[in-house]
Amino acid sequence: MMGLSDGYTLANGVKIPCVGLGTWKGDWNQPDNGVVSHAVQAAIEAGFRHIDTAASYRTEEGVGRGIRESGIPRSEVFVTTKLWNDVRGYQPTIDAFHKSMKSLGLDYLDLYLIHWPNPVAFRDHWQENNAETWRAFEDLYKAGDIRAIGVSNFRPHHLAELARTATVSPMVNQLPVSPGCILSETIKYSRAHNMAIEGYSPFGTGSALKLPEVEGLSKKYGRTAAQICLRWSIQMGVIPLPKSITPSRILENTGVFDFELSAEDVDILTNLHDGADTPVEPDTSNF
Repeated sequence: MMGLSDGYTLANGVKIPCVGLGTWKGDWNQPDNGVVSHAVQAAIEAGFRHIDTAASYRTEEGVGRGIRESGIPRSEVFVTTKLWNDVRGYQPTIDAFHKSMKSLGLDYLDLYLIHWPNPVAFRDHWQENNAETWRAFEDLYKAGDIRAIGVSNFRPHHLAELARTATVSPMVNQLPVSPGCILSETIKYSRAHNMAIEGYSPFGTGSALKLPEVEGLSKKYGRTAAQICLRWSIQMGVIPLPKSITPSRILENTGVFDFELSAEDVDILTNLHDGADTPVEPDTSNF
């Protein structure tokens, strides 16, 4: 990867940029105060062409406004949003999608994800509910409303269950990926089934930046800890989604294409087993 506009080709031929701006908690309590829209504009000015949001983040409106106010053509920005845990089933999913599109103010979506495989509200029948939800995803995709569809936080058994009834396979699995937090078996399974891997919380919600190994490599390469984490993700073939609302940090996160970690240093960060975030287990979470 040579820059932010480079990327991967999904299983259906759609291009996805190699780094995206995350917007989780970017505007959590005040969705209309302009924080997210300004961050999106700063990201686009810095070269980002990939923005990630979700219904549960309450940032869809700010993301859409930021894209419009940036002045660049809609076709140049890859936009993702996600279906939250309070919605499952065919028609509720269709309705939730249109609600998100209204919030975003967009005519089409680049990527739509099921945010969570086994919400507590649907835990007794998650398989059937996911199947009906995915059927709605497939129909929206076939109608041209969405360019690509996928999942988030799905482990191999969730993916295998979804495959029993799916006619279109997920093109993306979005997972927590940072030094000290990597779901190796899930990534291996997902890639074997032609899914690209997006990595949310690439800094481990801050904990990875303080790891001695990351700090050591920061000094070795003369780069910030954040840049080390992002460069590691890129070399792992993962699409990182760093979140920031600070223009200077957004710009800092673009400085990851003019250096390369050695294979040995990539292995050091890949094989860390503690010190960073522990992934939430989808089948036992309380949300």
